[in-house]
Amino acid sequence: MKKAVAMMMTAAMGMAMLAGCGSSSSEAPASAASEASVASEASAVSEAASSAAAETSAAETTGEYKLATDGVLTMGTNAAFPPYEYYEGDSIVGIDAEISQAIAEKLGLTLEIVDMDFNSLVSAVQAGKIDISAAGMTVREDRLENVDFTDSYATGVQVVIVAEDSDIASVDDLAGKLIGVQDATTGHIYCSDDFGEENVVAYNNGAMAVQALKDGKVDCVVIDQEPAKNFVAVNEGLKILDTEYVTEDYAIAVAKDNTALKDAINAAMAELKEDGTIQSILDKYISAE
Repeated sequence: MKKAVAMMMTAAMGMAMLAGCGSSSSEAPASAASEASVASEASAVSEAASSAAAETSAAETTGEYKLATDGVLTMGTNAAFPPYEYYEGDSIVGIDAEISQAIAEKLGLTLEIVDMDFNSLVSAVQAGKIDISAAGMTVREDRLENVDFTDSYATGVQVVIVAEDSDIASVDDLAGKLIGVQDATTGHIYCSDDFGEENVVAYNNGAMAVQALKDGKVDCVVIDQEPAKNFVAVNEGLKILDTEYVTEDYAIAVAKDNTALKDAINAAMAELKEDGTIQSILDKYISAE
């Protein structure tokens, strides 16, 4: 009997041990699954971090341009420089306005135009008050010290406006004459360098300089050829000398720390040149001679 009891106890212990082993065995897969889940989560986090790092790296490489106002391309100009920019009613129109509008559309942005003194445009770009300056602005080394420029979209020519009875026949005759210019333009710079600052009178815009010529306050006006044509067309008694003064390239000014915007504009401009949009805008405002 004792032997039977002993055998029964031994069997019970064996079953308990088997049950214990079974319990241990059933917990092992759960632990493995838990470890696999942690590993999977860690892998996902790692992949997300890698992805974020890649995006950051891409952002640093390609850059994202900055705007004064989200969704808006703010263009500064001096709207007294026809046909590049001028007022038609309450709206600013012209070559620069239409090209900037086309660029804004390419970038999925709304264009806003701000009229200001020409002399304030570069500093406004630097300060981030405006995103770009499109104002018949010439690429010059002194300006490149403060802002960057996009690719050129037009060629400008500085010419001389005189009264029809003037004794000024060429640029060589400007020595000793009083020359009217638009403040801070290349015409202002060239004339000051070539003929002395004391012989140059700067006005806020081209229209004021031309009016000074009509009033006899200056002997001539040096300004871009296309605005000169417009001014002569609406002011009797004036003419443009046949000889050109300086030829130059026009481009859009962008802040030096906004390279991504410059690159985006250049890409848009390349497409607009390729499909003929820019040329059609130039042809609209500038008649072939």
